[in-house]
Amino acid sequence: MGLYDRFILPPLLNKVMSAKPMTYQRRKVVPRASGRVLEIGFGAGHNLPFYDPARVSQLWALEPSREMRAKAAGRASKVSFPIEYLDLGGEQIPLDNASADTVLVTYTLCTIPDVMAALAEMHRVLKPDGTMIFCEHGKAPDGDVERWQKRIEPVWKNISGGCHLSRPIPEMLRVSGFKIADLETMYLPGTPRFAGFNYWGTASKA
Repeated sequence: MGLYDRFILPPLLNKVMSAKPMTYQRRKVVPRASGRVLEIGFGAGHNLPFYDPARVSQLWALEPSREMRAKAAGRASKVSFPIEYLDLGGEQIPLDNASADTVLVTYTLCTIPDVMAALAEMHRVLKPDGTMIFCEHGKAPDGDVERWQKRIEPVWKNISGGCHLSRPIPEMLRVSGFKIADLETMYLPGTPRFAGFNYWGTASKA
Protein backbone atom coordinates (compact mmCIF):
# COMPACT_ATOMS: atom_id res chain seq x y z
CA MET A 1 0.00 0.00 0.00
CA GLY A 2 1.44 3.38 -1.04
CA LEU A 3 1.53 6.66 0.83
CA TYR A 4 -1.50 7.96 -1.08
CA ASP A 5 -3.62 4.95 -0.08
CA ARG A 6 -2.49 5.10 3.56
CA PHE A 7 -2.47 8.80 4.36
CA ILE A 8 -4.41 10.75 1.72
CA LEU A 9 -7.19 8.47 0.52
CA PRO A 10 -8.74 7.57 3.94
CA PRO A 11 -9.44 11.19 5.03
CA LEU A 12 -10.57 12.02 1.49
CA LEU A 13 -13.05 9.13 1.47
CA ASN A 14 -14.21 10.00 4.97
CA LYS A 15 -15.06 13.51 3.80
CA VAL A 16 -16.77 12.37 0.60
CA MET A 17 -18.83 9.74 2.41
CA SER A 18 -20.02 12.40 4.85
CA ALA A 19 -21.57 14.51 2.08
CA LYS A 20 -25.18 15.54 2.69
CA PRO A 21 -26.74 13.75 -0.33
CA MET A 22 -25.17 10.43 0.67
CA THR A 23 -26.06 10.93 4.33
CA TYR A 24 -29.67 11.52 3.31
CA GLN A 25 -29.67 8.25 1.35
CA ARG A 26 -28.21 6.34 4.29
CA ARG A 27 -31.03 7.66 6.46
CA LYS A 28 -33.51 6.07 4.02
CA VAL A 29 -32.09 2.56 3.93
CA VAL A 30 -30.04 1.73 7.03
CA PRO A 31 -32.97 1.68 9.53
CA ARG A 32 -34.41 -1.29 7.61
CA ALA A 33 -31.57 -3.54 8.83
CA SER A 34 -32.48 -6.08 11.50
CA GLY A 35 -31.16 -9.09 13.38
CA ARG A 36 -27.60 -10.17 12.71
CA VAL A 37 -26.35 -7.64 10.18
CA LEU A 38 -23.36 -7.90 7.86
CA GLU A 39 -22.25 -4.52 6.55
CA ILE A 40 -19.98 -4.70 3.51
CA GLY A 41 -17.52 -1.82 3.23
CA PHE A 42 -18.00 -0.49 6.75
CA GLY A 43 -15.49 2.29 6.11
CA ALA A 44 -15.45 4.96 8.81
CA GLY A 45 -18.82 3.87 10.18
CA HIS A 46 -20.99 6.45 8.41
CA ASN A 47 -24.02 4.15 8.62
CA LEU A 48 -23.83 3.63 12.38
CA PRO A 49 -25.98 6.62 13.43
CA PHE A 50 -28.88 5.32 11.32
CA TYR A 51 -29.20 1.76 12.60
CA ASP A 52 -32.23 1.11 14.79
CA PRO A 53 -30.68 -0.37 17.97
CA ALA A 54 -33.99 -1.99 18.88
CA ARG A 55 -33.83 -4.04 15.67
CA VAL A 56 -30.13 -4.95 15.45
CA SER A 57 -28.71 -7.74 17.63
CA GLN A 58 -25.21 -7.85 16.14
CA LEU A 59 -23.18 -6.11 13.46
CA TRP A 60 -20.37 -7.68 11.48
CA ALA A 61 -18.39 -4.76 10.05
CA LEU A 62 -16.39 -5.91 7.05
CA GLU A 63 -13.66 -3.42 6.18
CA PRO A 64 -10.17 -4.30 4.91
CA SER A 65 -8.63 -0.88 5.57
CA ARG A 66 -7.06 -0.51 9.01
CA GLU A 67 -7.03 3.27 8.55
CA MET A 68 -10.78 3.38 7.88
CA ARG A 69 -11.56 1.09 10.82
CA ALA A 70 -9.58 3.45 13.06
CA LYS A 71 -11.65 6.40 11.84
CA ALA A 72 -14.83 4.49 12.78
CA ALA A 73 -13.89 4.21 16.46
CA GLY A 74 -15.72 7.35 17.59
CA ARG A 75 -18.99 6.41 15.93
CA ALA A 76 -18.69 2.79 17.07
CA SER A 77 -18.37 3.84 20.71
CA LYS A 78 -21.84 5.37 20.61
CA VAL A 79 -23.90 2.31 19.61
CA SER A 80 -25.44 -0.21 22.00
CA PHE A 81 -25.21 -3.35 19.87
CA PRO A 82 -22.01 -5.42 19.56
CA ILE A 83 -19.71 -4.86 16.58
CA GLU A 84 -17.29 -7.48 15.28
CA TYR A 85 -14.76 -6.25 12.73
CA LEU A 86 -13.88 -8.45 9.75
CA ASP A 87 -10.65 -7.21 8.18
CA LEU A 88 -11.05 -8.83 4.76
CA GLY A 89 -12.42 -7.77 1.40
CA GLY A 90 -15.90 -8.67 0.19
CA GLU A 91 -14.56 -11.53 -1.91
CA GLN A 92 -13.73 -13.48 1.28
CA ILE A 93 -16.42 -13.20 3.93
CA PRO A 94 -15.39 -15.28 6.98
CA LEU A 95 -18.92 -16.27 8.00
CA ASP A 96 -20.87 -19.51 7.78
CA ASN A 97 -23.50 -20.11 5.13
CA ALA A 98 -26.88 -18.52 5.88
CA SER A 99 -25.64 -16.68 8.97
CA ALA A 100 -26.82 -13.10 8.32
CA ASP A 101 -30.39 -11.83 8.60
CA THR A 102 -29.43 -8.66 6.72
CA VAL A 103 -26.63 -7.80 4.32
CA LEU A 104 -26.16 -4.04 3.99
CA VAL A 105 -24.01 -2.53 1.27
CA THR A 106 -23.79 1.23 0.69
CA TYR A 107 -21.46 2.95 -1.79
CA THR A 108 -19.14 -0.06 -1.83
CA LEU A 109 -19.94 -2.23 -4.87
CA CYS A 110 -18.20 0.36 -7.02
CA THR A 111 -14.80 -0.27 -5.40
CA ILE A 112 -14.62 -4.06 -4.89
CA PRO A 113 -12.13 -5.44 -7.44
CA ASP A 114 -13.94 -8.77 -8.06
CA VAL A 115 -17.45 -7.53 -7.41
CA MET A 116 -19.20 -10.63 -8.74
CA ALA A 117 -17.22 -12.88 -6.38
CA ALA A 118 -18.17 -10.56 -3.53
CA LEU A 119 -21.86 -10.67 -4.45
CA ALA A 120 -21.68 -14.48 -4.55
CA GLU A 121 -20.28 -14.40 -1.01
CA MET A 122 -23.05 -12.06 0.15
CA HIS A 123 -25.60 -14.45 -1.35
CA ARG A 124 -23.94 -17.38 0.43
CA VAL A 125 -23.99 -15.85 3.92
CA LEU A 126 -27.51 -14.39 3.69
CA LYS A 127 -30.26 -16.49 5.26
CA PRO A 128 -32.90 -17.90 2.88
CA ASP A 129 -35.46 -15.49 4.37
CA GLY A 130 -32.94 -12.67 4.83
CA THR A 131 -32.79 -9.27 3.17
CA MET A 132 -30.10 -7.49 1.22
CA ILE A 133 -30.27 -3.71 1.51
CA PHE A 134 -28.34 -1.73 -1.07
CA CYS A 135 -27.64 1.90 -1.86
CA GLU A 136 -25.09 2.39 -4.63
CA HIS A 137 -24.11 4.70 -7.44
CA GLY A 138 -23.54 3.28 -10.90
CA LYS A 139 -24.39 3.24 -14.57
CA ALA A 140 -26.48 6.23 -15.61
CA PRO A 141 -29.57 5.69 -17.80
CA ASP A 142 -28.75 8.63 -20.07
CA GLY A 143 -26.42 7.83 -22.94
CA ASP A 144 -24.47 11.07 -22.80
CA VAL A 145 -23.81 10.68 -19.07
CA GLU A 146 -22.81 7.05 -19.48
CA ARG A 147 -20.33 7.98 -22.20
CA TRP A 148 -18.72 10.47 -19.82
CA GLN A 149 -18.63 7.81 -17.10
CA LYS A 150 -16.66 5.49 -19.37
CA ARG A 151 -14.27 8.27 -20.44
CA ILE A 152 -13.55 9.40 -16.90
CA GLU A 153 -13.50 6.00 -15.21
CA PRO A 154 -9.88 4.95 -15.93
CA VAL A 155 -8.50 8.08 -14.26
CA TRP A 156 -11.22 8.21 -11.59
CA LYS A 157 -10.35 4.72 -10.34
CA ASN A 158 -6.76 5.74 -9.70
CA ILE A 159 -7.66 8.65 -7.43
CA SER A 160 -10.74 7.26 -5.68
CA GLY A 161 -9.71 3.90 -4.29
CA GLY A 162 -10.73 1.88 -7.35
CA CYS A 163 -14.23 3.35 -7.69
CA HIS A 164 -16.02 2.33 -10.91
CA LEU A 165 -18.54 4.83 -12.21
CA SER A 166 -20.63 2.68 -14.53
CA ARG A 167 -21.36 -0.65 -12.87
CA PRO A 168 -24.95 -1.80 -13.62
CA ILE A 169 -26.06 -2.47 -10.05
CA PRO A 170 -29.49 -4.13 -10.60
CA GLU A 171 -28.14 -6.40 -13.33
CA MET A 172 -25.23 -7.51 -11.14
CA LEU A 173 -27.58 -8.32 -8.27
CA ARG A 174 -29.85 -10.41 -10.49
CA VAL A 175 -26.96 -12.32 -12.08
CA SER A 176 -25.67 -13.10 -8.58
CA GLY A 177 -28.92 -14.81 -7.61
CA PHE A 178 -30.76 -11.98 -5.90
CA LYS A 179 -34.38 -11.06 -6.56
CA ILE A 180 -34.96 -7.32 -6.28
CA ALA A 181 -38.01 -6.58 -4.15
CA ASP A 182 -38.01 -2.82 -4.52
CA LEU A 183 -35.80 -0.42 -6.43
CA GLU A 184 -35.64 3.36 -6.63
CA THR A 185 -33.29 5.53 -8.66
CA MET A 186 -32.34 9.16 -9.14
CA TYR A 187 -29.46 11.54 -9.70
CA LEU A 188 -28.37 12.76 -6.30
CA PRO A 189 -28.71 16.55 -6.02
CA GLY A 190 -25.50 18.46 -5.58
CA THR A 191 -23.45 15.61 -7.06
CA PRO A 192 -21.76 15.46 -10.50
CA ARG A 193 -24.05 13.52 -12.81
CA PHE A 194 -21.26 11.18 -13.91
CA ALA A 195 -20.87 10.01 -10.28
CA GLY A 196 -24.35 10.69 -8.96
CA PHE A 197 -26.83 8.19 -10.38
CA ASN A 198 -28.08 6.30 -7.33
CA TYR A 199 -29.82 2.94 -6.99
CA TRP A 200 -31.33 1.86 -3.67
CA GLY A 201 -33.72 -0.78 -2.43
CA THR A 202 -33.91 -4.33 -1.10
CA ALA A 203 -33.42 -7.82 -2.49
CA SER A 204 -33.75 -11.42 -1.37
CA LYS A 205 -32.42 -14.75 -2.47
CA ALA A 206 -34.13 -15.74 -5.71
